[in-house]
Amino acid sequence: MLKSTTILLAEDEPALGLIIKESLETRGFKVLLCENGEKAYQTYKQEKPQLLVLDVMMPKKDGFTLAKEIRQEGDAIPIIFLTAKSQTEDVVEGFSIGGNDYLKKPFSMEELIVRIHNLLDRKKIQQTASIIELGDFHFNFPKQSLQYQSEDPVQLTHREAHLLFHLINHKNQVLERKFILNKLWSNDDFFSARSMDVFISKLRKKLAKDGSIQIVNVRGYGYKLIC
Repeated sequence: MLKSTTILLAEDEPALGLIIKESLETRGFKVLLCENGEKAYQTYKQEKPQLLVLDVMMPKKDGFTLAKEIRQEGDAIPIIFLTAKSQTEDVVEGFSIGGNDYLKKPFSMEELIVRIHNLLDRKKIQQTASIIELGDFHFNFPKQSLQYQSEDPVQLTHREAHLLFHLINHKNQVLERKFILNKLWSNDDFFSARSMDVFISKLRKKLAKDGSIQIVNVRGYGYKLIC
């Protein structure tokens, strides 16, 4: 990984923050450590990092609120949430507002490193992909937007864009549930599966204007994009 890759880490536990910072720096990353959400937002605006690692429970501004504000600005920067929460609703909320991955505390540094590399690799793919025609839609993968005929483009979240990209690559074929969960969520546990179902529903609604497009649930196997 290039040494110029900058990660913004927002963590209000000083000891944990330093451990993560030092571990990432030994892998060649530049790490900007912030102790609360407000400071993290200011640093994000000033430094323009390539990836965010955000603790969910922080003083002044929590990680979910911070991520929501960044996504509202149209920034598709990869976001990993660190959370002590284990409720399904909390995990789904994190993905729904634009998070790309999450780790439950306590976690291993090696697991965090793997997930960071995975997200940065996805970002490279996103930057090189072209505009794709899908029925009456134009899917701009680099810009993460979906345009129906001559209407204004609709912005997709990072995960929606990647999920649609893989569905299109397997058009009229079954996209295996386990494959896409491990590819985009890094695991196939119950929380990730529940989150993927939410994203599939969102994509169905956004593609509903073209009746020739369907995302079919193939029970026990996965999903099929029919066009």
